[in-house]
Amino acid sequence: MSEHLNLNDFVPHTGEMSLLDHIIDYGQGWLHASVLITEHSIFIEDQGVSATVGIEYLAQAVAAYSGSKPRASGEKPKLGFLLGIRRYESSIDYFPVGSRITLEVELEMEADNGLHVFQGRLFGNGFEASARLNVFQPADADEFLKGVL
Repeated sequence: MSEHLNLNDFVPHTGEMSLLDHIIDYGQGWLHASVLITEHSIFIEDQGVSATVGIEYLAQAVAAYSGSKPRASGEKPKLGFLLGIRRYESSIDYFPVGSRITLEVELEMEADNGLHVFQGRLFGNGFEASARLNVFQPADADEFLKGVL
């Protein structure tokens, strides 16, 4: 994509909890994004950022994909819920400082009731991780939360 993509147009996360740096490109059923690990990254430890945080990076890439739909009609991104992760596997334990992580999420299944399944992959210089993410995006998150809380 040649246009500059503003993360706030894609995800409801703000401030320190917005972990992605850049939306690279997206289309029907997929999105590519990136994050740079720095000494100021949230969740930084002596060895870098734990590879388990890759789950949240992938979840935010899914949120960005989901936000691409309302963005097309000028609406704000909707709230979604990560229900579960299957088979998260990483070739390393920590993402080192200076690593540029590329994230790829692909929609595998979308049900009318708001349930979605994505295949996620992240990779960088010499490492790779992947998982299947199950998410729920209700039509009206505020109404849904009233029934849950």
